Amino acid sequence: MAIEPTNTQVDGGGLMRAVMALSGGMDSTALLCRLLADGYEVSCISYDYGQKHVVELERAKANIAYLSANGISVKHRIVDLSGVMGIFHSALTNDEIDVPEGHYEEDQMKATVVPNRNAIFSSILYGYALSIATKENTDVIIALGVHSGDHAIYPDCRPEFYDSLGKSFALGNWDSERITFHLPYIDGDKETILIDALESCNKLEIDFDTIFRNTNTSYNPDSKGRSSGTSGADVERILAFHAIGREDPVEYVTSWNEVLQGALKAQLRFHVMKENGTERPFTGEYDKHFESGRYYCAECDKLLFSSESKFDSGCGWPAFSEEVPDAEITQLQDTSHGMVRIEVRCSKCDSHLGHLFHEARGPRYCINSICLNFRGD
Repeated sequence: MAIEPTNTQVDGGGLMRAVMALSGGMDSTALLCRLLADGYEVSCISYDYGQKHVVELERAKANIAYLSANGISVKHRIVDLSGVMGIFHSALTNDEIDVPEGHYEEDQMKATVVPNRNAIFSSILYGYALSIATKENTDVIIALGVHSGDHAIYPDCRPEFYDSLGKSFALGNWDSERITFHLPYIDGDKETILIDALESCNKLEIDFDTIFRNTNTSYNPDSKGRSSGTSGADVERILAFHAIGREDPVEYVTSWNEVLQGALKAQLRFHVMKENGTERPFTGEYDKHFESGRYYCAECDKLLFSSESKFDSGCGWPAFSEEVPDAEITQLQDTSHGMVRIEVRCSKCDSHLGHLFHEARGPRYCINSICLNFRGD
């Protein structure tokens, strides 16, 4: 999806003004580049809301300095909301809640929602935009980098939220006709955003890798500010860079190849366990694995199978003759792909595991390797 440039001219020939939230992350940084490439005069606000990944604010400042060194002026303020939002219940602000790992759209990622965050941020931006509109007698857009990948987990990143928010703000303010929400990435994804950023950086004659090295997407960076590569936000970013054929310039705690393989594994696990997919035969880690031990659900860690019941069926997936006592694996009729089969799912987390076949030699639980974690005796 190409991002169309907007008309930046206002009556009288001046440049239209934009205000935006610059988190220091990938999406808002790409948006800043887009606005500058389109000719906007931009004012940015970054928020310290008590987030664990506060390193993102340093990255935002680094990019503002880099742009200034390249002759591009951007107004930038950091607003401290940590005294209020730091008490909100979220894995991003509470040290007692671990940041979940895995695919970005898994339900567990809801732990990273900060209650009412974007309503608070947008309210401040709206007031700032109105102040600029009044002071400079100009129209102002409020630009935000929300995108389609955010919609599943974050309700305050959905288009209907901003439609309603804009109407509410208009009811409560004079001169609201001068303010417009601008969400250029709302129907796009991380890959779309990176492709757009490449175009913007080329137009601005600035270095793409430098810009994105000065960003942070990780919700759980280490003490040196290096990205973990394991949080849902990390996984989504890594896969996007991989999709456009580039190595992410940001520093990770391990090598690019390691974090990429981890992200691809998380993507496959989500596809199989949450979207009822199937890994390719003879590719799984446990197909020819016969060490002594037990196999657990990769999603919820429920004990499912023992190595004592595992056998080589030659089908290309791990095969078990029986489940362990108390596994209580759910069995459902599956009529997909023009067949009638028995689907098996974890009874604890309802994740797809594979299928059960009743054959002459007895039952065969045909299980995707990606759905299992093994622990040796």
